[in-house]
Amino acid sequence: MDMDQAAVFLAGTILTAMGFVVILAAIVLANNIIHRWWKPLGWNFGWITAPSRFATPEELEQPPKIEPKIDNKNEPKQKTS
Repeated sequence: MDMDQAAVFLAGTILTAMGFVVILAAIVLANNIIHRWWKPLGWNFGWITAPSRFATPEELEQPPKIEPKIDNKNEPKQKTS
């Protein structure tokens, strides 16, 4: 790659990046202009995520009291002699 090709590559890269920035700015500007009239599409991916359930204020006030359960099934039995 000689100096002319490198200069063209650099200029092309810079201009391409600037073009992406201009396109992104145009999309943001258009979104800000029409945001009042935009209706949400309401995508429903119920088969991917379960419906959300939020805690009520009553549930947040009193945490549930769950007693711990001790399971001794996996402990080795002691020999009595």
